[in-house]
Amino acid sequence: MKILLTNDDGIDAVGIRTLYDRLSAVADVTAVAPADDQSSVGRQLSRTVELTEHEMGYAVEGTPSDCVVAALGSLDFDPDMVVSGINQGANLGAYVLGRSGTVSAAVEASFFDVPAIAASVYFPAGEFTFEELSASPEHFEEAARSIKYLVEHAPNVDVFETADYLNVNAPVSSDGDASMEITRPSHVYRMDAESNGDGTVRIHDRIWELMAEGSVPDPVGSDRRAVLEGRVSVSPLTAPHTTTDHEALSGLAEAY
Repeated sequence: MKILLTNDDGIDAVGIRTLYDRLSAVADVTAVAPADDQSSVGRQLSRTVELTEHEMGYAVEGTPSDCVVAALGSLDFDPDMVVSGINQGANLGAYVLGRSGTVSAAVEASFFDVPAIAASVYFPAGEFTFEELSASPEHFEEAARSIKYLVEHAPNVDVFETADYLNVNAPVSSDGDASMEITRPSHVYRMDAESNGDGTVRIHDRIWELMAEGSVPDPVGSDRRAVLEGRVSVSPLTAPHTTTDHEALSGLAEAY
């Protein structure tokens, strides 16, 4: 099996190296990943990018989506799957999907009709200070174990016949005994903003505060609740935006 590996934390991040080592035991892995941190850039694309050889593949002066397009469009490489991650930080909730560079790389792959998996780790806010977090391979072991399992088994049971990509979020390594739950992205939204009185506005994502308290209002079956309770969350998703018949809108179009 041939795997294209990318991320948004940069090619020298601990998470992608951990996943590269784990997947190399079962597949031919080539990394094509950003040269530096490209977190939260969504599906941003560049006009031109520069590729530099790296021991795991290629470092790209660009975004995660740049990496996928450059690899699938210009390199002599036809992977069976694209894996993006492991991200240092969770990508949970419907409102996060479009922001995440990690998830966006998987979405980009799906438009090339290549199955994809996005992988992230939740670091509990009550235990880790994100700005001071010094991640080690041990933090990513549960995520790496779950991704290796899905890479080996999901194609054999036609998972990607109905899902374009999987968004996987794992707790920090839990001695290899975490269970896996099929989830849906939570629709709970707690963004707000506060004026500082000097012309600037501070934007808050209150979800992280709730998660630190262990009191998220997300329903059973949602990605955020599964991870908060120590399970590996797997959300099977489709990439294109869906459209539906809309009688009222059709009436407006006819009257225009």
